[in-house]
Amino acid sequence: MPETGGRGRFLRPLLGPLLRPLLFLIPAGFLGLLFLYPLGSILAVSLFPGGDFDYAAFADILQRPALRGAAWFTLWQAVLSTLLTLAAAMPAAYVFARYDFPGKSLARAAITVPFVLPTVVVGSAFLALLGPSGALPVDLSRSIWAILAAHVFYNYAVVVRTVGGLWAHLDPRVEEAARVLGAGRLRTFWEVTLPRLRPAIAAAGAIVFLFTFTSFGVIIILGGLRYATIEVEIYRQTVSYLNLSVAAALAVLQLAAVSLILLLYARYQERGIRQQQLRPAEENSRRPRGPLEWGFLAANLGFAAVFLGGPLLILIERSVNTAEGYALTYYRSLGETGGTTLFAPPGEALRNSLLFGVTAMLIAVVIGVMAAVVVSYGRGPMARGFDMLLMLPLGTSAVTIGFGFLVAFDYPVDLRTSPVLIPLAHSLVAVPFVVRITAPVMRSIRAPLRESAAMLGAPPARVWREIDLPLITRSALVGAAFALAISLGEFGATAFIVRPDTPTLPIAIFRLLGQPGSLNFGRAMAMSTVLMVVTAGAILLVERLRVGNTGEF
Repeated sequence: MPETGGRGRFLRPLLGPLLRPLLFLIPAGFLGLLFLYPLGSILAVSLFPGGDFDYAAFADILQRPALRGAAWFTLWQAVLSTLLTLAAAMPAAYVFARYDFPGKSLARAAITVPFVLPTVVVGSAFLALLGPSGALPVDLSRSIWAILAAHVFYNYAVVVRTVGGLWAHLDPRVEEAARVLGAGRLRTFWEVTLPRLRPAIAAAGAIVFLFTFTSFGVIIILGGLRYATIEVEIYRQTVSYLNLSVAAALAVLQLAAVSLILLLYARYQERGIRQQQLRPAEENSRRPRGPLEWGFLAANLGFAAVFLGGPLLILIERSVNTAEGYALTYYRSLGETGGTTLFAPPGEALRNSLLFGVTAMLIAVVIGVMAAVVVSYGRGPMARGFDMLLMLPLGTSAVTIGFGFLVAFDYPVDLRTSPVLIPLAHSLVAVPFVVRITAPVMRSIRAPLRESAAMLGAPPARVWREIDLPLITRSALVGAAFALAISLGEFGATAFIVRPDTPTLPIAIFRLLGQPGSLNFGRAMAMSTVLMVVTAGAILLVERLRVGNTGEF
């Protein structure tokens, strides 16, 4: 009997005729209400402003020079950011794939930290390093160079983990054979190694391009309005000018561009897929030999330590560097309102973020686990289509999601001023992570375990409670930690729906950076440090929970 078939027959009596539809309808309704309906509202505002299709008005908006300039800048900075990230991280990918050295696991975890940091923290870190009051004697805060450096910083781990993950399993004897036949190092890499790495390079490049194409927090903090991307223009047209039709047209343009990128990547993967002989990573790595290889290893680790660790250390240093010397003055002042135009004390933002984060985490875990049951135990095109639908929020800009909330939820009840929308928006982004983490574990639970318990007389509900639930608990906790970290750092969607009296940590940091005075700058650095520590703590919890969570049950 196939395992999938046994699983399906077991779950039919377990879920029952009423519970099975609910497991599908609740997550589907969640996505329909919070994702498809807002996107449909954006399309209606942009393409049907008067109730009828008006392509001329839509095209006229997109032909405006300022908006075309923003679209062009969005494209070329994303391309350049992707190329620079690949160039900077490929040597490190080789180091982690081929060399075995003391502290390798710790170093791999450390380079992942910048990727999970909120974009506001990354922007604040580079502002502390390259801003007018930065540690370096040059102000690059309103330049393309600061933006590119921050993008490489943020996405460095994507290339190292994605490309290095495949590289570590490629059989090095193929390269050694090419060297024996007379090929030099460069020719061996270009003609032997690179073709085998192209799928991973394409995957990493696509991810980095999407992240930088939809970049918001880094751009608005380091570039300002001078270097406006489509994301920044959507925000400006909505918040500053209340021009919803222009913002909606830009959102449609961005959705079309992202969809095209994903389609092209999918087509490339289908055509470029190739079977390769892979080996365990432990068999392919070795200790460096000779001073040249040790020097190459040290140079890459040193570069990563300075480039990735430097801005974060400067951020911490600026948070305690006061006019009277090093002290915790800025941290103690977070509970005060004096000296700013904030509508709430900065310290209250931490409480708001934790409240919204816990709420979003609970919603994401409940919806995500229910959806994972449908994806894991369902069969046929319906289950596959539902799985693809669950992933759509990951490919959609957070700014577009926030703008969709602002457009959609004004009727029949106006929820645009309600703080309820904040955890809902955060959970929408977090649900795909919960599904991707819990579904593989559900699939790996062997049907004979359940069948044996059933044969011993255990009813289906008890089998689920005592076999399935304990095995998926760890993965659900990993998903919960991810959801909490995502909620704490979410900025793009929150910027549209947050109220002045309920700021989150990223919003409060952004407001403080926009206020004059060293006190506000110091407070922003202190809040960024707090957010960095809290987010890093959540990710460390994820890493701890992941241990022992990848085997087959």
